[in-house]
Amino acid sequence: MDSGWPLLRGHLLCLMISLLVQGRGDTFMINCSGFDRHGVDPAAFQAVFARKAFRPILNSSSPTHVNVSFTLSAILEVNAQLQLLTSFLWMDLIWDNPFINWNPEECFGIDTLTISAELLWLPDIFIVESMDINQTPPHLTAYVSSAGRIKYDKPMRVTSICNLDIFYFPFDQQNCTLTFSSFLYTVESLLLGMEKEVWEITDTSRDIIQTQGEWELVGINKATPKMSVGSNLYDQIMFYVAIRRRPSLYVINLLVPSSFLVAIDALSFYLPAESGNRAPFKITLLLGYNVFLIMMNDLLPASGTPLISVYFALCLSLMVLSLLETVFITYLLHLATTEPPPMPEWFHSLLLLCTCPGKRCPTAPHKEQKGLALTPTHLPGLKEPVELVGKMPRCGQAEQKESARTLQKPETQKQHLIDQWVQFSHMMDTLLFRLYLLFLVSSILTVIVLWTT
Repeated sequence: MDSGWPLLRGHLLCLMISLLVQGRGDTFMINCSGFDRHGVDPAAFQAVFARKAFRPILNSSSPTHVNVSFTLSAILEVNAQLQLLTSFLWMDLIWDNPFINWNPEECFGIDTLTISAELLWLPDIFIVESMDINQTPPHLTAYVSSAGRIKYDKPMRVTSICNLDIFYFPFDQQNCTLTFSSFLYTVESLLLGMEKEVWEITDTSRDIIQTQGEWELVGINKATPKMSVGSNLYDQIMFYVAIRRRPSLYVINLLVPSSFLVAIDALSFYLPAESGNRAPFKITLLLGYNVFLIMMNDLLPASGTPLISVYFALCLSLMVLSLLETVFITYLLHLATTEPPPMPEWFHSLLLLCTCPGKRCPTAPHKEQKGLALTPTHLPGLKEPVELVGKMPRCGQAEQKESARTLQKPETQKQHLIDQWVQFSHMMDTLLFRLYLLFLVSSILTVIVLWTT
């Protein structure tokens, strides 16, 4: 009797262990008695709901795998001054709960249920770049399959940090990041994966995106770096969202009017400088351009120095230079018509070089007057003095002609000097206009090349 007691005690212990293991295993299978054609009795999931505060695992050393995905449905705002991107997206989370399991064939063919997300364990996935409170609507539901797979879709309005480069505004493209990670669970407890490929996320976002405003989606890429905080290592998935600005609004409202005003300023050089209408026209044009910049200032970025601001400053500088050139030419013409000073030798040489290229023009026009002192015998084509004696004028007539010639000589020289200064002024006007056009074209081409690259 004493020898049989240990054997009986061993059989009882094995029976109790088998019953406990069997009983624990039965708790993983949800009883279909709570299912009927009119719904599900919440008591059938009461054991699952009671464990929502704990991570659903069978082995504490095994991590929970959570698949992360999202769909970008709207680009609401890009704040260049605060360096913020505001977007609306749907975050999709999928994971397995081993404590949820039922047989659809025994449970009236029910394969999927929608359960309030507040009754289930949810992974604490957040966006690292988010700078606003969570604006997720309350009372969301999750899809639960008979195999224990949970799918949780979470709509979010996200305001995230984005390093914006506005130098190429309005032809700029921005690359913003959305990093999904966990607050509490390290890589030993939670690992992130992807249910969809990146190209599927990109195509779906392009198809359902709601806004057709200033920004458009270019593409989405991903990376899977680990985030180290002290001695803890966290898993994360980083998505690179590339967005591009639609420039048509700014081209029509900024670049086209500015180009028209600069073109009109260049064409104003064809107004005659002597008329005195060129300078007032350029002043009016310059004032109009300043009013245009003040009115269009709201369309420009509030921070930084974009290339378009450099372009506007360049156009304004060119208009100021053209006004200064007109003032200079007007001064030369006024000087030429009132009291023209003697023209310097290098002025006269430059004038002859521009007006008589390739010819040897005389460098001193006043020397032509010395031909008046030559005797008739030195003038070619004239007869001998003997033959002209009878034809020589009388003494009274010769004296009158000589006095008239003496009076006309200073007037002729002054008129000749005025003509030279006027011709020099026109030459300088043409030269400065060509330099203006050269600088204008080269500057605009440089800005266009920078924009296109």
